[in-house]
Amino acid sequence: MHVVYPAVLAALLFSIGVYGVLARRNTILVLMSVELMLNAVNLNLVAFDVWLRDVLHGGQVLTLFVIVIAAAELGLGLAIVLAVFRNRRTVEIDQLRDLAEIPPPEDPPPAVPDGGAPGGLPGGGLPEPTPARGGAR
Repeated sequence: MHVVYPAVLAALLFSIGVYGVLARRNTILVLMSVELMLNAVNLNLVAFDVWLRDVLHGGQVLTLFVIVIAAAELGLGLAIVLAVFRNRRTVEIDQLRDLAEIPPPEDPPPAVPDGGAPGGLPGGGLPEPTPARGGAR
């Protein structure tokens, strides 16, 4: 078997995964597309490991690591998606914009009043202390 066949298949799988990540709005489909891209990487690792006849089988060992990381990513991702669905009743990415940056206000800050002191109080900015009730003891 020549190395071109699995490389072309991996490139096709990776391209489909990239399209899924960029074009889909559903969080579950985005996670599935990421898994598809990781599987394309695994296919490349195993194919080049066999083609290069590596004695230590480094490509296959890395494939096992990628599989473990993909399983952890999928479990954590699905837990986050379920938590978001319980709170918001949707898993659409476009509707989850609550943590987006707030644009700065367009109005300038209010000017200092005629008293000249910061805070608008005449003579220094801090209010005078009020005497205690009930008189001194």
